[in-house]
Amino acid sequence: MTEAQSKRVKRKIIEIDDELCTGCGNCVVSCAEGALKIIDGKARVINEVFCDGLGACIGECPEGALKIIEREALEFNEEEVEKYLESIKQETISEVHQCGCPSAQTIVFEENLAEEMPSGESYSALRQWPIQMHLINPSAPYFKNADVLLTADCVAYALGGYHSEFLRGKSIAIACPKLDQGRERYIEKIRMWIDDAKINTLTVMMMEVPCCTGLLALAKDAANQARRKVPIKYIIVGIKGEILKEEWL
Repeated sequence: MTEAQSKRVKRKIIEIDDELCTGCGNCVVSCAEGALKIIDGKARVINEVFCDGLGACIGECPEGALKIIEREALEFNEEEVEKYLESIKQETISEVHQCGCPSAQTIVFEENLAEEMPSGESYSALRQWPIQMHLINPSAPYFKNADVLLTADCVAYALGGYHSEFLRGKSIAIACPKLDQGRERYIEKIRMWIDDAKINTLTVMMMEVPCCTGLLALAKDAANQARRKVPIKYIIVGIKGEILKEEWL
């Protein structure tokens, strides 16, 4: 049954308050049916047939912007949901294997060692390219059996010792849980790290601002979908560059 063929019935469905919504993306990650997406900085129900009206996303919103209402809407369609989620998975796999962009070319670097650098000089601990989550191949050799660092975009700018204290010896991907589109693909890539690349550990580094919590939510969702289990640590960085919290899940 397509959306055009779906019947309109009076039922429960999610409503989003635009004034309260900050676009953090927590609700998007918690919606197992993929009914929500961040569009122009706000959460939106992209297709009524994907929303089951049960409200699993409500508790994840830090601003109270979501609620369940009863109104006329297209019927929930589990078959359409399954097709949509499968299409996301296939698009992710296709993106990984077919991207011909030079920016996505897999490159492994020799790691710079601090003890080999002249005194007082900084060094890069980056071991790979690319690093942006949309561009990385989760099956790339530098992710195999690796300790992986999933970092919010702003962390490395705020944290002075990022390379020497946190990045050294790890493979990396960076993402912005508020501004990036295609969070569903991020979840699938993290799952592929766990199941296919068989990573050892996953560390999620994020800023103290509310929208950054969406990055940890992505990792949790992927871990719940994965067959394997890996230790996951999260680190919260203050806007002045201090470590506010460091804890294993």
